[in-house]
Amino acid sequence: MADRATVEDGARARPARARTFDVPESGRTIDIALIFGLSVAFGLVGTALVLGGSVSSFYNLPSVLIVLIGTFAVTLVSFSLTELMGAFGAVLATILPKRYDHRLAGERGLNLAAIARDNGVLALDHVLPVIESEPFLQRAIAMTVDGATPHQIDQVLAQEIDAVQDLRHRYAGVLRRAAEVAPSMGLIGTLIGLIQLLGNLNDPSSIGPAMAVALLTTFYGAILAYMVLAPIAAKLERNAEAELLECEIYHACAMSIARQENPRLLERLLNTKLPPSQRLDYYG
Repeated sequence: MADRATVEDGARARPARARTFDVPESGRTIDIALIFGLSVAFGLVGTALVLGGSVSSFYNLPSVLIVLIGTFAVTLVSFSLTELMGAFGAVLATILPKRYDHRLAGERGLNLAAIARDNGVLALDHVLPVIESEPFLQRAIAMTVDGATPHQIDQVLAQEIDAVQDLRHRYAGVLRRAAEVAPSMGLIGTLIGLIQLLGNLNDPSSIGPAMAVALLTTFYGAILAYMVLAPIAAKLERNAEAELLECEIYHACAMSIARQENPRLLERLLNTKLPPSQRLDYYG
C-alpha cells in the first residue's frame, strides 16, 4: 500500500494534470461474446436435431473417432507436440482473456513519464512493485531505471514483442490448420462409409451403420472446423492484435522516459496509435 501511495503521490506532482494510477488486481474477464456465440450456434444445431427427429441417430462413435483423433493426428504432422499443446492452452485462455484498455494503458505510461520528469528516472524504482500485474511494462520500466540506453531498450522490447506475436500467430495457425483438416477427415470418413456400404449391399443390416459413418463424419468435420476451430483462431488473432497495441504503447512510454522527453510529446505519439474514441487528453 505504501508503494501504491508513492506512485499516486508522484502522479499528483502535476496538480492540474494528474490522473489516478490504476492497476487492476485482476486483468482477466470472461469472454461473453465467445461463450454466447458458441452457445447460440450449438443451441441452434441441437434444436434442429431435436425438432428433426431422434437425436441418438446423430451419434456414431467411429465417426467421432475419425474426425477428432484424425484431425489431431494430421495436424500434429504439420507442427510439434509442444505447439499443439500450446494451442490447446491458448484456446482455454480465450475463455478468460486479459482485459485490454488501451486508453488506460496510455494514461499509466503518461503518469510514469510525469513521475520520471518531476522526480527523476530513479523514482520509478518504487513503482515497479505496483505494476507487477503488467509484466511487459514492469520490464520496460526496470530497464530505464537500470540505466539502459534508448537503443538497448528499443532493441530488447522490439525483439520481445516480435517473439510473443510470433508465438500467438503460430497458435492461431495451428487452429487454422486443424480447421482445414477436420472437413478432410470428414470426407475420408464418408469414403470409408461408402466403401463399406457398396461392399455389403447383399447384407441389408450393414447398410444403415455404413451410411451413418458416411454422412456423420462429414457433419462432425464441418461442425468442428466452422463452428469451433476457425472462429477461435480468429479470436486468438484479435486478442494478439490487442496485446500488440498495448505492448507498443508501453514500448513508446519506456523509450520516451529513457530519452527524458516532455510527456506532452509522448501524449501526441500515443494518440497516433490509439483509435479516435480512445484518444488521450492528459495535457489538454
